[in-house]
Amino acid sequence: MFGKNATGELVAIAGRDQRRGPWEHRAFLPAPLPTTAPPLSAKTHLELGNARAALAALDSTARRLPNPSLLRRPTLQMEAQSTSALEGTYAPLTDVLTADEETPSNDSLREVLNYVVTADLAFQWVSEERPITTTLLCDLQARLLRDTRAEHHSSGRIRDIQVLIGRRSDLGPGDLAIRTARYIPPPPGPALEAAFRQLVDWIGSDLSDELDPVAAAAMAHYQFEALHPFHDGNGRIGRLLIVMHLFSLGILTEPTLTVSPWFEERRVAYYDRLLAVSTDGEWDQLIRFFATGIRESAELTHRQMLALLDVQDDLRRVVHDSRLRADSAFFLVDYAVGHPSFTVRDVERHLDLSYGRANKLVEQLVTLEVLRPVGEKAYNRRFCAPRVMDALLDAQSTTW
Repeated sequence: MFGKNATGELVAIAGRDQRRGPWEHRAFLPAPLPTTAPPLSAKTHLELGNARAALAALDSTARRLPNPSLLRRPTLQMEAQSTSALEGTYAPLTDVLTADEETPSNDSLREVLNYVVTADLAFQWVSEERPITTTLLCDLQARLLRDTRAEHHSSGRIRDIQVLIGRRSDLGPGDLAIRTARYIPPPPGPALEAAFRQLVDWIGSDLSDELDPVAAAAMAHYQFEALHPFHDGNGRIGRLLIVMHLFSLGILTEPTLTVSPWFEERRVAYYDRLLAVSTDGEWDQLIRFFATGIRESAELTHRQMLALLDVQDDLRRVVHDSRLRADSAFFLVDYAVGHPSFTVRDVERHLDLSYGRANKLVEQLVTLEVLRPVGEKAYNRRFCAPRVMDALLDAQSTTW
């Protein structure tokens, strides 16, 4: 599989199968990323420019909002649902949007909601202009897997076990797993640890005179996935790193971009493009594919943002035309747009109201049909704005 243009080297690995005894094989150790752009075609340069323009349009709209972080939560929940689905953990978007984050109803929902918390931590770190570090990425991976089936003794650390990715279709089910894997990342040990540190240093370097920022994000994403530094969660952390990287470079001033729905829709091509860089040095095709994904993701996120702002205006108009005159009613509308489901206690805390006033305000907006209860639960009942839910679910069903 690995030709003369492979972007790394094959290294020997060995082990022992309980039934078949000792085995020997090869794993792939990617070379450090170059600090200059690989040869790119005119089509790829054009697509990179289109991606930057789409990101600029998205960011321009976000910066015009009175509270740019308002729409971060719903877009982040959509990203969490899609990025987890790419890794085989599926929870319906409706369940994600209406879940009680402290007590999710099942393990799959816990995994998806862990991503929301993890991304919040990541974006807060970058917004404080702190550098992306190996410690940060390890901490994020540990938070992602906390209290899930995938939590492991090595969570929060660079893996100390060999991992395998995918399965080749040309081998039978009786073959050793190591021989049927489609891609085998580097073995644990000093070389992997050094390569991971090199990647993080590369991300923090100023390469703006040499590399387009979208191309840099694509290359860093490839390297992270090729190294697969953790025992689990690499795909989700790797796609989170895309937005973190663009955020840290200032290409985004508000991390509202959702990338995983686009890659989920094209998962086979996505995995093929990553593998082709390792086996044949196919940077051009990966970067063009990645830039197209960033452009279309930014355009879709932009449309989602505008749709939510339209809903916000409509709901504010309903309140304005009612007998309610308290500013808190408008604040609750804004809160409902940025938080697809919530409790009265959430309203009490975030709007700085007494519980009685928060409860009455929620009841008043339910009467106006701005809000409605979620489910039949009597204790700690959750509420949502139906128009917000409809806008988010319509966004998920958008075809590319």
